[in-house]
Amino acid sequence: MTPAIRVENLHKTFVLHHQHGATLPVLRSVDLTVQPGECVGLHGVSGSGKSTLLRSLYGNYRASSGRILMLQDGDYLDLSAASPREILGLRRHTVGYVSQFLRVIPRVPALNVVAEPLRLRGVPAAGAEGRAAELLGRLNIPERLWSLAPSTFSGGEQQRINIARGFAVDYPVMLLDEPTAALDAANRAVVVDLIKATVARGAAVVGIFHDAEVRDAVCDRLFELARLVD
Repeated sequence: MTPAIRVENLHKTFVLHHQHGATLPVLRSVDLTVQPGECVGLHGVSGSGKSTLLRSLYGNYRASSGRILMLQDGDYLDLSAASPREILGLRRHTVGYVSQFLRVIPRVPALNVVAEPLRLRGVPAAGAEGRAAELLGRLNIPERLWSLAPSTFSGGEQQRINIARGFAVDYPVMLLDEPTAALDAANRAVVVDLIKATVARGAAVVGIFHDAEVRDAVCDRLFELARLVD
């Protein structure tokens, strides 16, 4: 089987310009392969580079050296050398991301926020809004809130909007940054089911899961990262 993700000898060092150009190594010689239909949990102490690796997989951070290869339409795109336009295309069609925080345009209704990734892929409004409504209902967002801007919602409600938006499209790759951190037990169970269904349809999933029960429920294996600097 062709891996969906291949990370080869990845190094990432941050330059601290406000500290006279001091360097902070975060990732060193990272090699990771993720197959379609597999969920890999990033594991390690605080500061070991879990979030840095996840953001590098999404193209937010450029590798200092090494390669990050994402399978797209039968070919690999190397994020370490990709143009901004190529990365935007990858995010639209191949890689979904659920962060810990919801970042949306103010005053846009929740239903439209969730439907937007589908509309960007050319899905007609009725189909996109129907899928958005299905996910909002499944994640226990009351219908009376769908026409309101998520900026007015509680933290847990905003996170559920974030999750619904992330899972609206059946991306081949899903990146999850603590998707259940602000959720109660009932909604955590819904998210676990969404992740399991995503893996079952053949997506490659990489995530950070500090909740041990969620991690044990969804991960096929853990990828250990070690802190480089104390």
